[in-house]
Amino acid sequence: MNAISPGNVAVVTGAAGGIGLAAAKKFAAAGMQVCLVDRSDSVRVAAGSLGGKAAPFIVDVADRSAMERLAEEIRARFGAVSVLMNNAAIGDGGDVLASPENWERLLGVNLFGVLHGVQAFLPAMVAGDRPGIVINTGSKQGITQPPGDTAYNVSKSAVKALTEGLAHTLRQQVGERITAHLLIPGYTFTGLTKAAEKPAGAWTAEQVVDFMFERMAEGDFYILCPDNDVTREMDEKRMAWAMGDVIGNRPALSRWHPDWQDAFADYMKS
Repeated sequence: MNAISPGNVAVVTGAAGGIGLAAAKKFAAAGMQVCLVDRSDSVRVAAGSLGGKAAPFIVDVADRSAMERLAEEIRARFGAVSVLMNNAAIGDGGDVLASPENWERLLGVNLFGVLHGVQAFLPAMVAGDRPGIVINTGSKQGITQPPGDTAYNVSKSAVKALTEGLAHTLRQQVGERITAHLLIPGYTFTGLTKAAEKPAGAWTAEQVVDFMFERMAEGDFYILCPDNDVTREMDEKRMAWAMGDVIGNRPALSRWHPDWQDAFADYMKS
């Protein structure tokens, strides 16, 4: 992973806390110049905790023009970007009948924020001659689609599709010089969990980032994180069942359908 080297530049969105801040700390520890991006003023404190090789930027990733200006400023101040981590996300969008404002707010950050980051920073990375990495933070909910926050599920499903398409485009244009990766966290203790203390079943943000670095070093595109409650085997079975709804023409979200709940439970035990 030559992109992660002393003196190179890393950009992390949603970096005021959680996985974003943990990643920024890891990049800084590798000797990189880290640009922490968040719409919260607390990103200043976060950057201050990393020392002189960190710079805060208060930007809303949902604002395309602001992201384009950010990319120009970072290139002017620090030079070419080697690592881009589009991590900013929010929750509580609601179900399919939630207000349009909720949907627009959530998709603006979770989906278009990722797209804005890619389109603002990647062209210069492609045009250059340096190795690069793009990491987009997805979610298991974007694959298994648990009922509840449908807007969040939709956004993370879209991030998965976007990142898969990005990986293909990069492979065609620059080979393996710039790689894309989809981070799929498990149950993680972050600001989105709304818990005062880390639940026993959750991983810390630092554990997620350590796992991310480990799997990127192995060349993984899908970085599927376990946690203290769910093993990779359980995740794989849940995801296979979700795709089985399509293949078997079962009812939508059959895992939670009263006529299929027992069958799902038996399947997980098998």
